[in-house]
Amino acid sequence: MTVVAALLVAGCGSSGTASSSHTLQVVAGQNFWGSIAAQLGGTHVSVTSIVTNPNADPHDYESSTKDARAFATADYVILNGAGYDDWASKLLSANPNPSRKVFTVADPLNKKAGDNPHFWYNPDWVEQVADKITADFQAIDSADASYFSQQRAAFRTALQPYHDRIAKIRAAFSGVPVGSTESIFEYLATALGLNLISPPEFMKAVAEGNDPPAQTVAEFHDLIAGKKIKVLVHNVQTSTNITEELKRQATNNGIPVVGVSETLQPVDATYQEWQNAQLLTLQNALNAQALTH
Repeated sequence: MTVVAALLVAGCGSSGTASSSHTLQVVAGQNFWGSIAAQLGGTHVSVTSIVTNPNADPHDYESSTKDARAFATADYVILNGAGYDDWASKLLSANPNPSRKVFTVADPLNKKAGDNPHFWYNPDWVEQVADKITADFQAIDSADASYFSQQRAAFRTALQPYHDRIAKIRAAFSGVPVGSTESIFEYLATALGLNLISPPEFMKAVAEGNDPPAQTVAEFHDLIAGKKIKVLVHNVQTSTNITEELKRQATNNGIPVVGVSETLQPVDATYQEWQNAQLLTLQNALNAQALTH
């Protein structure tokens, strides 16, 4: 955590000049970061999330003039980075604002374009992001620093059931082989102690909107046909003919299919409600497999 703390201090910028009566205008590239920012900022922030559509692939998002206005007037912007929201970087460049502070999640994680950008599926990184956002809020609005500390403590408590469920799944199913149609599940699989054995090249290709190499498709089919995975995880927002066929094959072979998403589902859920619901579905699928084998 000392490295993270150093990053937080280095990233604080100028000390707070905003008065406590000023509501910080916060813009988040995606609504999962927006949910976290809203909980950390409480009544002292107004959060606008740009990418919210649960039925669209966020990788394909095209910005609008409304988005440009939001970025132009923002006090604080949260971006994912690592190539995930390049459209936002272009809007920031086109709408310069010297008083605006920008936090790109990829930066303190030392991640770049080409790396797996699904950082919000790593529970340790979510806590680091929350620490960083809190420190930034306190730097921008130092008069309300103690309030933001209280909000951070409350969010830590709100996340505990999420962490507890991860620990429970890890304790019960560590080492269990699973597959995923997309790299979205890689970080969470590691946190859960699951053995993600689907071809990495396949998962990365689908995540980036490319056709996976034919050999990896054949490998994936063999994993399912041989029932070598206990659960198939798929990204509900990036569906292709190949992934749909894998889902059908899994179902036909008695392998549960569990969906995860790239944005909040439902859109009015908090980050932790969304994650807990997905984890519960996965836990139930793993339990069902354990009972039948």
